[in-house]
Amino acid sequence: MACSCSAPEPKSPAPGFRRALWIALWVNLAMFFVEGLASLQSNSVSLLADAIDFFGDSANYILSLTVLSMGMIWRGRAAMIKGLTMATFGLVVWTRAIWIAQSGITPEPLTMGAVGLLALVANVSVAVMLFRFREGDSDMRSVWLCSRNDAIGNIAVMGAAFGVFGTGSAWPDLIVAAIMGSLAVTAGVSVVRHARKDIAEARATNAQAASPSPATGSR
Repeated sequence: MACSCSAPEPKSPAPGFRRALWIALWVNLAMFFVEGLASLQSNSVSLLADAIDFFGDSANYILSLTVLSMGMIWRGRAAMIKGLTMATFGLVVWTRAIWIAQSGITPEPLTMGAVGLLALVANVSVAVMLFRFREGDSDMRSVWLCSRNDAIGNIAVMGAAFGVFGTGSAWPDLIVAAIMGSLAVTAGVSVVRHARKDIAEARATNAQAASPSPATGSR
């Protein structure tokens, strides 16, 4: 479940926090490609949804490392792009789920379970690495919570794999995928709304700062 874990960068990051973010970024990017390819091979839509979640988290880590040090307007624009991308990927998951349901294809549960377990190990490792930053500022705490919550999503994917294996039906996979796709769409819409608000407030603040004060204008 892709998280909107963006917050102002701390003025004095805790020692090792930036390095931990870089490691988390590369782990999430690697798992995005691994799960994306596995989802195509196994015809699992829940794996595709989880791959998109890894991509969303990677975008959040990139923002925490770079964009959030810029002005509010640029931060808002970056968040707007991220939100639109998240929502679009959620729609892709829905479309893929509908296509799989209509085609009657049953995903391959062994690949689902194995890759889901690998993703769980990746997310738990990142969560453990970020655990010591959980009591820091909102940015530090949020990235740890994202990794912790993502591990729960991995367990859902593994549950879908067991469901497919036990029933011989694609519906457990499709149900989990639909839930994760819905979360991606709603999170994306929320991020876009917040970004528009931030951009509007930043522009209003800039306009107010640029306009002459009444005392200055009367001279």
